Amino acid sequence: MAQLFDTIREIFHYLRQYKARTFMTMFGIIWGTISIVVLLAFGMGVKHAMSKNMHGIGEGIVILWSGKTGKPFQGFNRGRQIHFRKSDVDLMQSEIKNIDMISPEYSTWRAAIHRGSKSINPNITGANEEYGLMRHERPRRQGRWLNKLDIEEKRRVVFLGNDLKEFLFGDEEAVGRYVNIGDSPFLVIGVLREKTQASSYNSRDKDRAFIPYTTFRSFFGHRYLSNIIYKMHNPTLNEQTRKRVYQVLGKEHKFDPEDSEALWIWDTSESDEFIYYFSLGFNIFMGIIGIMTLTVGGIGLANIMYVVVQERTREIGIRRSIGAKRRHIMLQFMTEAIIIIGFGAFIGFTASLLLVKLIGMLPFDEYVGNPTISWPVVAVSISVLGLIGIIAGFFPARKAANMTVIDSIRF
Repeated sequence: MAQLFDTIREIFHYLRQYKARTFMTMFGIIWGTISIVVLLAFGMGVKHAMSKNMHGIGEGIVILWSGKTGKPFQGFNRGRQIHFRKSDVDLMQSEIKNIDMISPEYSTWRAAIHRGSKSINPNITGANEEYGLMRHERPRRQGRWLNKLDIEEKRRVVFLGNDLKEFLFGDEEAVGRYVNIGDSPFLVIGVLREKTQASSYNSRDKDRAFIPYTTFRSFFGHRYLSNIIYKMHNPTLNEQTRKRVYQVLGKEHKFDPEDSEALWIWDTSESDEFIYYFSLGFNIFMGIIGIMTLTVGGIGLANIMYVVVQERTREIGIRRSIGAKRRHIMLQFMTEAIIIIGFGAFIGFTASLLLVKLIGMLPFDEYVGNPTISWPVVAVSISVLGLIGIIAGFFPARKAANMTVIDSIRF
């Protein structure tokens, strides 16, 4: 152990003696470390931003619309319109085991919402209590989403999108106040907490008004649903669940379960699959760039170590002549390379943390997300740095260890 400390003390003596060369050697390692960590932090930020944008509409949900039959079936001609009823929702929930939550959805643009002199015709949606969980309809403080009693008692209550609330109430508190839908007063029970929503149907949730589906049905007199929305227990079974949906509804509405035109399905879990593979490819690309930069730094370190070995050839011969073994010479130069790598990596990681934090303060998160350092990425980077350090130090150290004593002293 004492010999190791002596070796390390001697290495630091040489590093201080050649400060400029040491700095230039470490700079390649520092720059490579910053490159790989920051680039992959941006990759994680892009992934989170895409995921956040996609999941504004809900995570792992499926929206189901009725269509027209594309095939004749059991005496019925093709082109027959399929209509969903609330009973279809109950049937799907009982017959399809992979469905976790499900909601009917009614929708209309044909009614004005007004308060005082302000009037607007937004999309008015009728849904149940599970709809809010599936669609991430999170209320602001002091408000709530629709509950079971609202549904059962057909209460005239409304949940407002945040932009719709701003139009009707401005800066005033909306919860506990009334708005008129048509000529009927509805109690505002909640306001949508602002969220990012990159995709939608009908309109963005911030511009919509939500009421119990039972109230909607009795108030507007709609017989048929606009669509059905559900979420699966296991999204990886989406293909099996899709086939089961066609079978169950095909039997109920008498259309061919293989008729893809009878139903229209938007499975948002397919977007998650796209995000996964896109971010994987993006991060691999960024990682390759970072590793190449680190490799260049490692090559620079190896070249400097060869120069060091050349400069200290006579010293190596003297050390060997007084009893130093090959492994002692090799350990000294390997340790020197690892120390340079270690200090360069430490400075690089510290600079990366500060840089990522500073970039995170800039208003770019809407476009590229908030860069996030992934600790698995840090672990991989440390492994790559260690490997580069060992390789960069091994060959110069082996050359030093294999020198003959006589030739080294004569150098």
